[in-house]
Amino acid sequence: MSNPIIALLGNPNVGKTSVFNRITKLNQHVGNYPGITVEKREGTVKANGKTYSIIDLPGTYTLFPTSLDEDIVYQILGNKENKSHPDLVVVVSEPNNLKRSIILYQQARELGVPALFVINMIDEAKGKGLEIDYQKLEQYLNTKVYTTDARNGHGIHQLIEAFDERPGYYSSKFTIDSRFVPALEEAKKLFPLQTEYQTWQYLAQEDVSFLSADQRLALKNIRSTHGFTANDLQRWESISRNKQIDKEIDEIAVRKENLHLTKTNKIDKLLLHPVMGYIVFFAILLIIFQLVFILATPIMDWIDESFASLVDLVAGILPEGPISNLITQGVLSGIGGIVIFVPQIAILFILISLMEETGYMSRVVFLMDRWLRPYGLNGKSVIPLMSGIGCAVPAIMSARNIENTKERLITMLVTPFMTCSARLPIYVVLISLVIPNETFLGFGIQGLTLALLYVLGVVAALASAWILSKIVKTKHRSFLIFELPSYKAPDWRNVVTNVWDKTSGFLFGAGKIILSMAIVLWVLGSFGPNDKFYNPEKYILEANPTIGEDHLAEEVASYKLEHSFLGYIGMGIEPIVEPLGYDWKMGIGLVSSFAAREVFVATMATVYSLGEDVDIEDDAQKETLLTKMKSEINRNTGLPAYNLASGVSLLLFYAFAMQCMSTIAIMKRETGSWKWTLIQTGMMTGLAYIVAFLAYQFLK
Repeated sequence: MSNPIIALLGNPNVGKTSVFNRITKLNQHVGNYPGITVEKREGTVKANGKTYSIIDLPGTYTLFPTSLDEDIVYQILGNKENKSHPDLVVVVSEPNNLKRSIILYQQARELGVPALFVINMIDEAKGKGLEIDYQKLEQYLNTKVYTTDARNGHGIHQLIEAFDERPGYYSSKFTIDSRFVPALEEAKKLFPLQTEYQTWQYLAQEDVSFLSADQRLALKNIRSTHGFTANDLQRWESISRNKQIDKEIDEIAVRKENLHLTKTNKIDKLLLHPVMGYIVFFAILLIIFQLVFILATPIMDWIDESFASLVDLVAGILPEGPISNLITQGVLSGIGGIVIFVPQIAILFILISLMEETGYMSRVVFLMDRWLRPYGLNGKSVIPLMSGIGCAVPAIMSARNIENTKERLITMLVTPFMTCSARLPIYVVLISLVIPNETFLGFGIQGLTLALLYVLGVVAALASAWILSKIVKTKHRSFLIFELPSYKAPDWRNVVTNVWDKTSGFLFGAGKIILSMAIVLWVLGSFGPNDKFYNPEKYILEANPTIGEDHLAEEVASYKLEHSFLGYIGMGIEPIVEPLGYDWKMGIGLVSSFAAREVFVATMATVYSLGEDVDIEDDAQKETLLTKMKSEINRNTGLPAYNLASGVSLLLFYAFAMQCMSTIAIMKRETGSWKWTLIQTGMMTGLAYIVAFLAYQFLK
């Protein structure tokens, strides 16, 4: 016998997820609904001698879908064949907006789904100036009403005990207007076994995905014959239900002075001010980025050092050979490259969760939406975009907070254009190589170039978003319709759960892809097809018998890299990158930096026989690397490899190209598909190639 399914249904900002977390504790997991990027939260709880499956449905204001998230809600509740169709629905509300929750409850009951009604955050009822007559409310809803406070667990146990309850007959208060009755009677002939309201829902929706094409066409013909649209029916139902409840709700919930609203309005005078609101927001954003870097950097350094020590320890224990190198340089280094992102991800999501929990995130959406919407983005897109300046991996993950799936997808697709911190070492080296250290109008040209690269990232992200908004199709239009919730103290259980979901999802989801790619890149750089890779000393000494011991090791490393599979790939792509002004050595840098952008500098140091441990923050080491790179001659052109044309070309390539394998891995995990991941990679790489090509051809 399968576990009874309990679905939590409610408007946004009613604390539904807090109730879910309290019920399931840590017995939960987060994934995606099949084939789409809508988040699916499921869990279990053992009670009453059973194990219940708990589903946290996406927040919605109505069962008429206006987004993909809301479409999921209707598919689960309206289609009895859906494997997630619940045995019981728990409608979660909060004291300040009972009316909207009652409408949602009525729609669920009239679909034929048994439901209970829960008033969460009950501790705030008095502060919000509400006195609720629970007996009248239960009579009005024909069901038991439960009260909870998910922050402290009040009422959760009683709610779980009620999971076996099945409310009796529900007397619908919704009456169809006489002008729609003939059309409804025709539709009922198509669905003789459905409830009247279910048939009404079919008639009032343009496209019910689980109906057959013939049924959808028949419904369309009925609407056309009677001269109305699906939107006409939805609009009429909304007005009718609201009018009806307005007459009766005043006897159930008596409203007095709302102390919470008074405090919220006072705070919003500052946070939503047309000038100060933006100043405060960008100040908060600056603090967030500073905290991410300040708090994460020492932890990341410790992780880096710990894995380096672990690699040395394991290398000292295992006998030398390919297996030892695979474990230490491939697997352990690859795992280290995954774990090192965790501090940034965890800290960023702690801060984002606090913004969500306190109610401030809704203000961010309100402030930024009008600036980003013309580009096809959402007010919440500002968090991923700005976070992308630090690292694209946590930035793309933070797009999960965007409800509209089209805007969420576009945000994820364009976020990697933002200049991440890993590009900075490349920019520093290349700008120092090819941009004159002079001033223009009192400003250093090198500094202006760096600033321009950051501006280019923003322009590319917004321009790409605008283009993608015209290309990416969705049947659901996006509107900014939401209520600004009252400010409240964060539910720390929600914060901890959210951070755990995101970090564990990255480690065990994207981490598998990153590790696989890291091992592949290690194999390509650690093996070669011929004797030149395996006996480099022989060929080096033949060419240069007087070379000293001090330089032999560096020359060996350079020679092995040149004749590794990775080196031959660099040579193989030389005809492709030659029009950009690059030679095979720069090609190796491009391929190897796919592991991580900052690897480019270490690879170039190895290629030019300087060893891989060059610290560009050390002036002497940086100068040595720059001197070597300046003296390098491109064998294809006979000119310095790093001149103004090739240097600017390379800067622009890195400004627009896909960042790294970690970004690709997290895109695959977040979209649940290789389709958009490959489209993004192709789009960014193609743009980078074209811009770099034009720059080189113009400047050479």
